[in-house]
Amino acid sequence: MQKMSNANVDATVQSFEGVTKATQAIATEIADYTKRSFESGTKTMENLLGAKSLDKAIEVQTESARAAYDNYVSEVTQLGELYSDLAREAFKPYQGFVARATPAK
Repeated sequence: MQKMSNANVDATVQSFEGVTKATQAIATEIADYTKRSFESGTKTMENLLGAKSLDKAIEVQTESARAAYDNYVSEVTQLGELYSDLAREAFKPYQGFVARATPAK
């Protein structure tokens, strides 16, 4: 009973450690994306203010929208992978319990 209890405590601690690392990676990625988005928006605004014609302004806005969409899709994909890693790290310590609890066929 005590061995099982100690194993549960150890698995929980390992799970929290994995979750903490994965959560930090997610927070860092979101902060970096926010910073890049702000810088991109600032650059776009500068380019729009410097546009000499309506056609140039539309071109700047179109390029900005396309780049923002591409960056967003890339970021969502990256965050999806990070959240998958989070789930894997959270449940990795418990895989041994599942293997022992599942009867052999």
